[in-house]
Amino acid sequence: MLTICSFGPRKKKRTSKTLFSVLLLAVLLCAGRTSLHAQATLLLEEPYSYDGAFAGTGHAAVYLARVCAASPVKLRRCAPGERGAVISRYHGIAGYDWMAVPLIPYLYAVDRPENVPLYADPKLVAFLREQYLARVKDDLPEEAVLKTPGGPWYELAGSAYDRTLYGFEIKTTPEQDDALIRRFNSSPNREAYNLLKRNCADFVRQVINFYYPKAVHRSIIEDLGVTTPKQTAKTLVGSSRRHAAMQLTTFIIPQVPGMKRSRPLHGVLDSVLLAKKYMMPLALLHPFMAGGAEVAYLAAWRFHPAADALVFDPARGLGPPLLAAQRRADEERLRSLTREAAEDDPSLRESAKEWPRLQASAEPAFDHAGAPVLQIRDGDRTVQVGLCRANLLRTGAPPVLVQKLMLARLQQHLERSRTTRASESEVADDWNLLEKALALKASPPQRQIVAEEIQPRHKFLTDHLWRH
Repeated sequence: MLTICSFGPRKKKRTSKTLFSVLLLAVLLCAGRTSLHAQATLLLEEPYSYDGAFAGTGHAAVYLARVCAASPVKLRRCAPGERGAVISRYHGIAGYDWMAVPLIPYLYAVDRPENVPLYADPKLVAFLREQYLARVKDDLPEEAVLKTPGGPWYELAGSAYDRTLYGFEIKTTPEQDDALIRRFNSSPNREAYNLLKRNCADFVRQVINFYYPKAVHRSIIEDLGVTTPKQTAKTLVGSSRRHAAMQLTTFIIPQVPGMKRSRPLHGVLDSVLLAKKYMMPLALLHPFMAGGAEVAYLAAWRFHPAADALVFDPARGLGPPLLAAQRRADEERLRSLTREAAEDDPSLRESAKEWPRLQASAEPAFDHAGAPVLQIRDGDRTVQVGLCRANLLRTGAPPVLVQKLMLARLQQHLERSRTTRASESEVADDWNLLEKALALKASPPQRQIVAEEIQPRHKFLTDHLWRH
């Protein structure tokens, strides 16, 4: 089963790779953190759910840092301080071919970086998407929304809850961006999705090639002529080696802790080679063909999107990943700290299991500032627990609940995994929050905010959502 655009190794010599890493570190130390600006970025998104279980091709989109969404179907130049928009081709949403969504809502379904949840579950994600998409639909003609009332609208917001994303950022000019805006705004925007000829990767290929002609192309052998998200990224990386003007930067957008992990990306052929249910019959019927394909894949077709990648932090931009040695040291530190904290409250020992159960039984809402919170039963009352950096320590929640949340988050960040789950700065911020949360145990109890005082769900957004 082949599904493309579901919303549902580079060959290098060891010396050159080492040299690159040294130079990258030097640049970071000298220039500080890197922001996403004045660029076009190919977003390569891992598969999940049914796509991850079958073909595993994932999704592709384009983030344009100088191009913003005047509405979901109309583009404009960004004003100073705005973050740009993510544009992608969709299937079955209001009859449109493409839609544009501001960066932070596209990734997290909230309007500001400081409101990104520290830990998520399906109930919270559905709530955040529902609230955000109500605003999106208000900006579209009513007749268009009614065309697909049951369409996959969730694909427009909160991508980083479902999957890990990889960014491939290239330099653009203001003149190129203006020309792209004119082209999109003057062309028909009617649904054109076709699995084999006009999928999301084809859309991305056309946008990238608008800036750098022939930079991205299909592969007849690897993907049987079908454009796949992985192939668009692979060919863009190859083109950047021949065209220094692109100034390629690669980064990871980690999946938000708490959700089921997404799966590795595949093209058409490697989906077959890496799946026993496909490979074993091929090896039995055509052993030489199977062996040749395997050798070719291992020799030249592998592509690792996370190689030499920075890590995206919604609050700070791009920064270096947490190194393996530091991760192990932090993991041991967390175990020791958990043991000490559990001496006062034994329930903290199982925070990684306990917090997901608490969150699943709670109800999501927004505080008076529009930041996400949970309403959790505590004895005979309902208390409000902040879920993001903006309100975690400000709701007066019982300290043990705040501590369990942070312990669960840090444990997920520090688990060994195939991709980096956090940047150095994000883990450092997590440690800072955890230490403050543990210090709350010595503080006098604060006034609890009861459910009746929580902001109604439909008033969660600011009046300027599209400006972020």
